[in-house]
Amino acid sequence: MALKVVLDTNCIISALLFSRQKMAWLRHAWQAGEFAPVVSKETATELITVLSYPKFKLTKPEQTLLLADILPYAFTQGHFAVPPGLPTLRDQADQMFLTLAVASNADALVTGDNDLLVIKQTFTTPPIMTLSEFEQWLPLQQQE
Repeated sequence: MALKVVLDTNCIISALLFSRQKMAWLRHAWQAGEFAPVVSKETATELITVLSYPKFKLTKPEQTLLLADILPYAFTQGHFAVPPGLPTLRDQADQMFLTLAVASNADALVTGDNDLLVIKQTFTTPPIMTLSEFEQWLPLQQQE
C-alpha cells in the first residue's frame, strides 16, 4: 500500500500551479503512486476555495482540470472523530491538517506553515516535515 501523506493546501497548490518548475517532482510522485495524498471533506473544500482565488486567474474548467490531477490519486478519509490529545495550533485553520494526519494514520504531514512546523520537534506521530525534507525522506521510505 502506498504511503499516506497529508499535504497542506499550499503544498498542493505549489505542485499543481508550478508543476513545470521545481515542484514538478511532488505532482509526479503522487501520480506515480509513490504516495497517496490524504484529503478530507474539509481539506478538499479548502483546496477548491483556494483554486478559485482571483489571484490565480483560473477559469472553472482550469480549476476542474487541476483537481483532476490530484483527487483521483488521493486517499479520502471519511468521517472521523477528532483524536484526543492533539496540540492546539495558534492558527485554527491549520488544525484540520494535524487532525487529518493523526486520524488517518498518515505516514507524514508535509507543510510550509510555521504554525505546524513549530511543533515538529515535540509532535512526531506522524512526522511533520517541510517539502524539502519530504523530498529527501520519500525515496528512503520506498527502499524499506
